Amino acid sequence: MTDPAFVPQTELADPRTLNLDQWAPVVAVNALWEGQMAAVAAVRPALTAIAAAAEGAASRLRARGRLIYCGAGTSGRLGVLDASELPPTFDWPPERMHFLLAGGPAALTQAVENAEDRTDFAEADVAAAKINDCDVVIALAASGATPYAITCASLARARWALTIGIANSPGAPLLEACDHHILVETGAEPIAGSTRMKAGTAQKVVLNLLSTTIMLRLGRVWRGHMVDMVARNEKLRRRALRMVQSLTGASEADARAALAQAGGKAKLAILLLHGIDADTAATQLAVHGGQLSAIIDAYGEKQ
Repeated sequence: MTDPAFVPQTELADPRTLNLDQWAPVVAVNALWEGQMAAVAAVRPALTAIAAAAEGAASRLRARGRLIYCGAGTSGRLGVLDASELPPTFDWPPERMHFLLAGGPAALTQAVENAEDRTDFAEADVAAAKINDCDVVIALAASGATPYAITCASLARARWALTIGIANSPGAPLLEACDHHILVETGAEPIAGSTRMKAGTAQKVVLNLLSTTIMLRLGRVWRGHMVDMVARNEKLRRRALRMVQSLTGASEADARAALAQAGGKAKLAILLLHGIDADTAATQLAVHGGQLSAIIDAYGEKQ
């Protein structure tokens, strides 16, 4: 599966930081900070690939299907973090996301080091998840050589799921196992092999860009606002009120009334304030896949 001679760049020692442990704290912090900035900059060459992956994922997810994240160690945990933020931010249904984490839930808080090598774990996890052609699988591995992640991606692809690979080393087998390849070359780590540093930062940036763009394409953002946000506490209820006022020009009283009629759903409240009755608004949201622009264009902008 992986060439034994393959040495990921993320495993190399950086000659610039070989004496890191002997430096004064402020010098060490500056060096580590520079590595973080370099990691963010390394994402830029991958932007076109990220956009293409997001468009492919959105096309697959418009009707149904799940976003499935898979990985081991830091990469797997970053996937879980990204997924867990989608329901409150974009009202992404929890039943439409899934995690394949080497070692299972226990690996979220403690290292299960041998799990990343267990292809049998990956086979069992993919089978249990019942991955199919409606799903989008995002596989992450800093080295791009993690057997668990490669096996998950390969098996998911064989089941006709759309697969997106994210890795930090050129020549990564994981990328070849996926439909979409997102390579972010972060190079050697300031602490050799500690991919929670540069590689982890870059992966978090990629996941932020990827999942947010998917949600943009699915109509869960309108005019720079998270119009599908779930307002489950007072701070978010105030945010929803400000959002509806800002996007419609309504008074506070009218915005409150619309939100109350809409059960706190900003999208529906916005359509009510555009003069569309609740039943028609709900139907149109379903017909247009939640795209507010299409509905408002069809009914005319609120005067």
